[in-house]
Amino acid sequence: MTPPAVTLLDVARAAGVSKSTVSDALQGSGRVAEATRDRVRAVAEELGYRPNSAARRLRRSSTGAVGLHLPQTATRLDYYMNLAFGAVQRAQEEGLDVVLLAPAGAASGPLASRVDGLLVIDPEVGDSAVPGLLDAGVPVVTGERYLGPSPTPTGAVVCDNAASLTALLDHVRDRGARRPALLAPAGTSAWAQALRETAAGWGAAHRTEVAVHTVPFAATAADIEAATRRLLTTDPGIDAVLCAPDGAAPGALRAAADLGRAVGGDLLIASCVDGTANRSANPPVTAVDLCPADYGRACAALLCDILAGRADPDTVRHHTWVLETRPSTAGPHS
Repeated sequence: MTPPAVTLLDVARAAGVSKSTVSDALQGSGRVAEATRDRVRAVAEELGYRPNSAARRLRRSSTGAVGLHLPQTATRLDYYMNLAFGAVQRAQEEGLDVVLLAPAGAASGPLASRVDGLLVIDPEVGDSAVPGLLDAGVPVVTGERYLGPSPTPTGAVVCDNAASLTALLDHVRDRGARRPALLAPAGTSAWAQALRETAAGWGAAHRTEVAVHTVPFAATAADIEAATRRLLTTDPGIDAVLCAPDGAAPGALRAAADLGRAVGGDLLIASCVDGTANRSANPPVTAVDLCPADYGRACAALLCDILAGRADPDTVRHHTWVLETRPSTAGPHS
């Protein structure tokens, strides 16, 4: 049986230094003391460490820029704009520019000659540009997993969307809701799939159906107002509406008011994505803060680390979220 290959982490543990120090010592880069460099190289030789040639190729940087691909509907959503600003800020700290790739031409042209790496955010199986981006010949980090077939990304930063929706459903249940509904996004992203699967699983666990209704991925407040009106008119027993799309929850507030429902009383309303629209609504809307600027920074940081040899290909990092409770889910007995 072939023994497992020795990794950078194995060398780091044996030498008593960090993985990034091992990488710098073996590549002759970074500010590593000569004695440390010699010790790391001796340990690597003793353990039989062999650098991965594919990984070495990924670390070659030449253009001074990385590309950023966002979903086609992202340009009017606060979430993606904040994410993009975070990514740009982190890349600039490494001396890299960020090139925003136009959706129509994202997969065309010799990308490998124009950028050192790519950030692909919320990749959808139905986005025809994504396979070409993943096969562009440069490292690719995705924000959320890509559910399509190969090629696969070099790395990913993921958020536990199942846990965030579970927390939101648990919260409205604790506040008295017994018949929740989810206005779920259309599309083939990992986020959309996670929300649907979690709603079904949570409903089964609590022996209560979560009514799932499909709305556009980038639904407007008007779209959500119409969807909420149809939902509550068809089934007045619904006592909580969870709205997935960014910035659209105020539409659910308007529909509830028109139908005479007391938001925060006999009807709880919450959002799967936080933003200015939720915080400034009347009443303010409970939401999951996905911390998009920090998420953008995390995606750019992983790509920079892969390019610099500080992280290995196939690295997956996890991003945190925060549940912000507000008066829209105060509950009937508050």
